[in-house]
Amino acid sequence: MLNVPSSSFILTPYVAKIACEPGWKWQKREQPLQNYDLFYVWSGEGSLMLNDEPHEIGKGSCFLFRPGDHTSATHNPQKPLVLTYIHFNVEAAAYEIPDAYRVLNETVDFEYLLSRYVRVFLSDAYAAEEEAKLLLKQMMIHLLRGDREEPSERRGSNHLYEVVHEAANYVRQHPSLAHRVEDLAARAGLSPRYFSAKFKELIGASVQSYIIRMRIERAQHLLGHAGMNVTEVAEALGYRDIFFFSRQFKQYTGKSPSEIR
Repeated sequence: MLNVPSSSFILTPYVAKIACEPGWKWQKREQPLQNYDLFYVWSGEGSLMLNDEPHEIGKGSCFLFRPGDHTSATHNPQKPLVLTYIHFNVEAAAYEIPDAYRVLNETVDFEYLLSRYVRVFLSDAYAAEEEAKLLLKQMMIHLLRGDREEPSERRGSNHLYEVVHEAANYVRQHPSLAHRVEDLAARAGLSPRYFSAKFKELIGASVQSYIIRMRIERAQHLLGHAGMNVTEVAEALGYRDIFFFSRQFKQYTGKSPSEIR
């Protein structure tokens, strides 16, 4: 639904976060769904049938039912479901629609959006409808991104992903420091060898190559926008040899620093 502007979402009054009663069940209707239904499980255990396909559901189970779907569900009365449902329509043609089902492992951001949507929708605050539509668009983007990203087992654990990217961001924010692999690895809580391997896998460049690239990108900005000359930029970024700086700059950009300046 990336092609659909938030103004094209049509909100319906069928929205809530509920704790299901022990005897709750969702009976299959004779008529299929008439609109979209975002269905998210906060906790509990159950099973759900979507177009005769069974799904065992629990925390993080997230469905996007579409018009024409047939659905039914039951749950474990000892572990009743707590769920949010949001019915809506789209008046424009949608070409990218999130998958029908996924289990979210990282739930904090999505649950915030869900909670915010329900609060905003039920309020009469100024511009509540406009904000609700924007939140709904954000949720669709969140689901689409998750549907299209590589599985976490291919990119490493979430913790590993985070600590490596944090180290990369640290280099980006401090390009003038004399970064060493050993120091960055210690910052991530990893051995230098393992850190280097995972850095290249997740960032797409070796640690040393990334450090140089961040310096050169910062040098380009300083030369083009900060009114600094080549010598001043080289010194600011920790280069003691201006000729070495110039060679490295040209190697990465194809131009000499003086051409940028």
